[in-house]
Amino acid sequence: MTPARNGDLLLGVDGGNTKTIAIVSRRDGTVIGTGTGGRADIHGATSPTAAVEEIVRAASAALAAAGRRSADIAASAFSLAGADWPEDFEFLRLELRAKLGLPTAPLVVNDAIGPIRCGTDDGVGVAVVCGTYGTAGARNSAGDVYHFGFWPDSTGAWGLGSEGFRAVLRASLGLDSPTSLTDRALALWDASDVLDLLHSFTRLDRPSIPASDRALLAEAVLDEADAGDRVAVRIVQSAGEVVGDYARVCAAETGQLGSSFPVVLCGGVLRHPSVLLRESILSRLPDAAPVYPTVEPAVGALLLASDNAGVRASVDTVSATLLSWALDGDDVEGR
Repeated sequence: MTPARNGDLLLGVDGGNTKTIAIVSRRDGTVIGTGTGGRADIHGATSPTAAVEEIVRAASAALAAAGRRSADIAASAFSLAGADWPEDFEFLRLELRAKLGLPTAPLVVNDAIGPIRCGTDDGVGVAVVCGTYGTAGARNSAGDVYHFGFWPDSTGAWGLGSEGFRAVLRASLGLDSPTSLTDRALALWDASDVLDLLHSFTRLDRPSIPASDRALLAEAVLDEADAGDRVAVRIVQSAGEVVGDYARVCAAETGQLGSSFPVVLCGGVLRHPSVLLRESILSRLPDAAPVYPTVEPAVGALLLASDNAGVRASVDTVSATLLSWALDGDDVEGR
């Protein structure tokens, strides 16, 4: 390999509660390496250190695939679930620079901000991300940022799946309407009846199903809502309205409400064929022009790194060259 001059690469990382994706490219956006890791949320992982290790694992794998070193990185950007508070950003900047040996301080943003850049040329607008969890964020032309990553309502796969699970239990007790979600849940977890299903999540005589697995029911909730199940429709519409309201607050806090603005809709849940969730979100954002990115949110992080380096990596180049790298970004869970 012919040695290249230092500082000619870009690193972009998108980290969520299910997986982390890292991309290394040349300054023009030509992708030369990718890597993956696990949960990157410092508040959702077993410890902040464990989350950082997954981010480092993904970035290191991308550099190794490129056959390059961290010293070759001109600029880096990390769009991360769990990057919520000032001390979070300080911790992540210091830890990532030290553990990766980055020559310059990385840009760290909440994972609701990176997707704006993969859906717009200037990184201005609003984003709604629905993966394992849900979040919303906004950035205006002055660079002011406002995001929800820390709010107690859950609107991603975990929220949908948990509400679906609750509806199945209530229906079995005659406290809610019968729902086709019951058959889907029993089949998903191979349970003989609802009591057996509940027992499988709480039993002591053998390993129980972790509560986090309720997120796996999200796809069924979206499917059954699309098929007209009234209980599932109610769950999906409520989730969409909640995250849509948060997105509207983000737009207002950044001075974008009252005029047309782009809203980037992304995440594994929003890749489901059903339109109901998207329509419910947009019903709370009458001024928004929806944007559906055709690239991974990690591309948004890479483009933020490009902006920080003072170059304009081409999203078309990134997209075209990323196709040769296998990245699993199509599951319903994705944040």
